[in-house]
Amino acid sequence: MTSTYPNSYYAATAKGVPALTRLEEDITCDVCIIGAGYTGLSAALHLAEKGYKPIVLEAERIGWGASGRNGGQLGTTLRKDQSELEARYGTDMAQRLWALAQDSVATVKSIIERYKIDCDLTPSILHAAWKRKDAGDLEEEAAHMREAYGYEKLRYVPREEMREMVASTRYWGGALDEGAAHLHPLNFALGMAAAAKEKGARIFEDSRVLDISESDPARIRTAHGTVTASHVVIACNGYLGKLESRVNGYIMPINNFIIATEPLGAEGAKALIRDNVAVADTKFVIDYYRLSPDGRLLFGGGENYSPNFPKDIAAFVRKPMLRVFPQLKDVRIDYAWGGTLAITLSRMPQFGRLAPNRIFAHGYSGQGINVATLAGKLIAETVSGTAERFDLLAGMKTQKFPGGTLLRYPGLVAGMLFYAMKDRLP
Repeated sequence: MTSTYPNSYYAATAKGVPALTRLEEDITCDVCIIGAGYTGLSAALHLAEKGYKPIVLEAERIGWGASGRNGGQLGTTLRKDQSELEARYGTDMAQRLWALAQDSVATVKSIIERYKIDCDLTPSILHAAWKRKDAGDLEEEAAHMREAYGYEKLRYVPREEMREMVASTRYWGGALDEGAAHLHPLNFALGMAAAAKEKGARIFEDSRVLDISESDPARIRTAHGTVTASHVVIACNGYLGKLESRVNGYIMPINNFIIATEPLGAEGAKALIRDNVAVADTKFVIDYYRLSPDGRLLFGGGENYSPNFPKDIAAFVRKPMLRVFPQLKDVRIDYAWGGTLAITLSRMPQFGRLAPNRIFAHGYSGQGINVATLAGKLIAETVSGTAERFDLLAGMKTQKFPGGTLLRYPGLVAGMLFYAMKDRLP
């Protein structure tokens, strides 16, 4: 195996990393899945549970991309809040999307429970208001969710209580979502892979797909072997690259970065985040953070829009961390890493078919743990003949980034810098 995981806290604490091989044969199967992140692994597991024998081809390692490097926050939406979805799509559609969002969270929790995946699943995400107006918006959304959706697990947290829950003076209030959770993202991916293999899926690492034929069945070629499959699932997200030019202009790869401090001790960790909830703020370029089981602060902050990561990721992320927690100025940083995700213009995921036998899902815009896992489940439903829920999401129209794949970056950078500037205004 030529590829290794990046030097992250997650890689250092990974459990059950399998010894897999690359594809070195010619295989025929019902379904070939490209990508062993949450989308591909969930599709493989749900298909295997239905009796299929899917093949998964991964260019690197299981969970090597965003699935094994992210902030570990298991949200309860499809990325946009319900008020925004109502304004954009109408009340009926928003209600249907909420039902899918609730299923996405339940699906992740069910997989973890049924297959006894050891991934530190811990309750609750606290959404923190960076500005005074944001606090009012969070209070209104909590009330709306209770009244219009009967969702009682989201409550407003006033400013005084916020300061008791999080040792920072930065926030004007918040909303605590007790239906949400946080977890070890790489161990969740590895656990899902083990479950899929147990049910009969085959996973090949170090098996980058070079091309996919337009035939039916399709022929998927790697450097050392081929797969001939009745169905092809493209589950590459931020690492799609040039593999499928018909959809890569609808997503934008961007990079996020995370640091892990030295262990703070039980008292030090509790003093920072009293109830061990995950936290995500309301900035456009958000800060997101939580505690690890061994008492470290895992803090994500800052992003860039180029193919390259910053030379000193620790210094890059330390700045936003110290804006929130200046008391950590002398704390050692033990790990620093980055990862690439894919966003869409609408910030809603993109699902679709490129041919009757070619299906894809991507563009989770930072909400990948629940939405990508749901995507895999809906893909499995579609392959087995029940496409209504997949088609609901596939029917949501998305736009290409202006300028296509060559010119999208300058426009994105300009827009991101504008909103990042607004984050700094009172």
